[in-house]
Amino acid sequence: MSLRKISREIVSRLQAAGFEAFWVGGCVRDHLLGREPVDFDIATSARPVEIEALFERTLAVGKQFGVMVVVQGGHEFQVATFRAEADYTDGRRPGRVEFADARADSERRDFTINGLFLDPNTGRIFDWVGGEADLRARLVRTIGMPGDRFAEDHLRLLRAVRFAAQLGFEIEAGTAEAIRVNAGRISTVSPERVRDELLNVFRPPHAARGLDLLRSSGLLVHVLPEVAALVECEQSPDFHPEGTVFNHVRLMLDQLPSDSPESLPWTVLMHDIAKPRTSSRESSGAIHFYGHEKVGAEMTEEILQRLKFPRKQTDEVVQCVLHHMQFKDVRKMRRATIRRMILRETFPMEMELHRLDCLGSHRRLDHYEFMIQEREELQRVPAVVPPLLRGDDLIALGMKPGPAMGALLEEIRDKQLQEELKTCDQAREWARERMAGDGSRQ
Repeated sequence: MSLRKISREIVSRLQAAGFEAFWVGGCVRDHLLGREPVDFDIATSARPVEIEALFERTLAVGKQFGVMVVVQGGHEFQVATFRAEADYTDGRRPGRVEFADARADSERRDFTINGLFLDPNTGRIFDWVGGEADLRARLVRTIGMPGDRFAEDHLRLLRAVRFAAQLGFEIEAGTAEAIRVNAGRISTVSPERVRDELLNVFRPPHAARGLDLLRSSGLLVHVLPEVAALVECEQSPDFHPEGTVFNHVRLMLDQLPSDSPESLPWTVLMHDIAKPRTSSRESSGAIHFYGHEKVGAEMTEEILQRLKFPRKQTDEVVQCVLHHMQFKDVRKMRRATIRRMILRETFPMEMELHRLDCLGSHRRLDHYEFMIQEREELQRVPAVVPPLLRGDDLIALGMKPGPAMGALLEEIRDKQLQEELKTCDQAREWARERMAGDGSRQ
C-alpha cells in the first residue's frame, strides 16, 4: 500500500473518532506542485493519549510537545497535536508549547508554502497564511515578520535557501533582506544540522543555484568560508576561460547528473579549495597553484570533519581531491600506473569529477575518453585484477615479513599490471629468482 493511501487512512480514522485531522507542511506543498511527497505529516486536534488509544503501534518521540509517530503498513508517520509555540531563547527550541487549534498551528510554522493544511478525503485546503498565493508566485516567504521567524530557529536562514533552490523559487524580498541581516546567526546552529541542509542545497539538479543563493544571501561566508574565498581567486585564462575558481566550481555543479552520488557535489566543491592558499603569479602574468591538490586534501578533511561528515564519506572525498590532478598526465603514464588508478575504490567518482572539471573549463574530454578505453581494456583482462601473490606466498618461499617483503610484492604487482607476469607460477618463479639474487630479502 502506498504512503499516500496509508496516510489518508490515518486521517480517516482520526476524523471518524471525532477529531480534526489534516495533511500538513511539505506533503501539501509538494502535492499542490504536482510532486509526489516523500513523506506525509499529519496534524490533528487529538491529544497524544488519544492518538495512542486509536492506533495499534505508536512511538512517543515528542509526547510532551504533542508529537507522536504512528507505525502502519511498515512505515512511520508523524502525527502531531495542533500547537502554538513561544519564548524561543536559544535560536532553536521554544520555551513554551501549548496545544491550540489548526490556525494557530499553521501560524507557528516557518514559511507560507509549508503552512498549508489539506483534508485528503475532501480535497479542501485550509490556508491562513497566504501559502497558495506564494506557491503560484513561486516565492519563499516567512509566516509573519521574517526577523521573528529567523530569531526563533536560526536554521531557517539556511532552510529558506534550500527550499528556493530545490523548488526553483525566488526568496521574497523582505525575507531575503532578513536573511542577509541575520546571516551570522547560522554560526550558532549545530554542525550536523547545517550539514544536513547543505546536502540538500547541493543536491543536483539545483546545486549551482544553491551555491548562488548561499552567496547572495550572505550565508556562504559563514557556513563554507573556504568556498567563499574562491570568489576572488583568479586563474590563468589560457587554461580557464571561465574565469575565477568560483565560476569554475559553479559551472561544474551545473553539469552534475541528477543521479549523482551524495559525495560527488562535495568533490566538486572541494577539488580546488586550496587554490587561494597556493596561488602564485609570474611576472608574465601566468598564475600557478602548485601542490593545491595536496593542500586541498588536508583542507577538505578539516572542513568535512567540522561539518561532522561520516568518516567513510570524508575519506572518499579527500581521496578524490588528492588525486584529481593525475588525469592531466595519463597519456604519459606506464600501463601499471594507469591500472593502479583504475583499481582504486574511488576511481569511478574520480573519473566523474575529471569529466566535470573539463566541462567547467576548456571542455576537452580527450583524457577522460582515453581512461574510459583503458578501463574497458582492463575489464577484458580480469586476471589482472586480483594480485598474483600475497605475503603468505612469499613466506612459503622462505621470505621473512618486513619492509623488503612489501617492496617485493609491489614489484610483482607492477609487473602483473604491465602484463609481464600473467600467472601465479610465473610470479613465484620470478620472486624465487629475485630472492636468490638479493640475500637481503630473506
